[in-house]
Amino acid sequence: MDAIIQTEKLSHIYSTGTPFEHAALEEVDFAAYRGEYLGIIGRTGSGKSTLIQHLNGLLKPTSGKVLFEGKDIWETKERTHQTRFQVGLVFQYPEYQLFEETVYKDIAFGPRNMKLDEGEVDRRVRAAAAFVGLSGEVLEKSPFELSGGQKRRVAIAGVIAMEPAVLILDEPTAGLDPVGVESILGNIRDYHRAKNATILLVSHSMEEVARSVDRLVVVSKGRIPFSGAPREVFAHGDELEAMGLGVPQVTRVFHRLRAMGVDIDPSVYTIDQARAAVRDYLAGKGAV
Repeated sequence: MDAIIQTEKLSHIYSTGTPFEHAALEEVDFAAYRGEYLGIIGRTGSGKSTLIQHLNGLLKPTSGKVLFEGKDIWETKERTHQTRFQVGLVFQYPEYQLFEETVYKDIAFGPRNMKLDEGEVDRRVRAAAAFVGLSGEVLEKSPFELSGGQKRRVAIAGVIAMEPAVLILDEPTAGLDPVGVESILGNIRDYHRAKNATILLVSHSMEEVARSVDRLVVVSKGRIPFSGAPREVFAHGDELEAMGLGVPQVTRVFHRLRAMGVDIDPSVYTIDQARAAVRDYLAGKGAV
């Protein structure tokens, strides 16, 4: 597969040479592939936020490299600058970074910094707003008049409007109710399908990533102990528990059933898979 962004032996040390020196990342080799929907999971302090801030040049490696489309993003200042438009990062609680007087101007901020003409800026603003479910009439409102969920959409639209090849979202559903969570995740899936962009979803919610992503990367103590399809990663239930992560509740239930002697596939991680596994089990018993 074609890696669109990757790291080679990436290390980052905070507060070097002080009593507070701390290695946040240690020789991490990471790759995300073109068009992939990737989940990054890890508990608070694992190094996952430090990792993603390297991917668009917000942090500079202590050692190692970050490559976008095969080239070191720190090769030149121009290269670093351009990478920040190609690798979009939506921070946790991004609504606190809104600052313009209208929603339209907030979403247009990134495209205008790209020196695009106003016609192209307008096209991108309206397309990005549509992707996140914002109506045209909202564009002329102040972002500070909107609900928390709408503000979150404006902030995400502001990054989408730059049409990055890689879109990184750090806990994009944090603090939202279940309806808001499903809506935001649906918007991200729609953008992924429409643009074939590479999506990196950072989350501590096993249920959230389980039903969204193609592949999972686990970050723990500044390293990546394993990665793979959700089914493969959640098979490491005991190790995930030891890292303070665990597995989706439905996976835990099926592992317990298996331990009790029920001959059922324990490698499920979504409700739909659980429903199918139960149906197959009952069919094997002649109950359906």
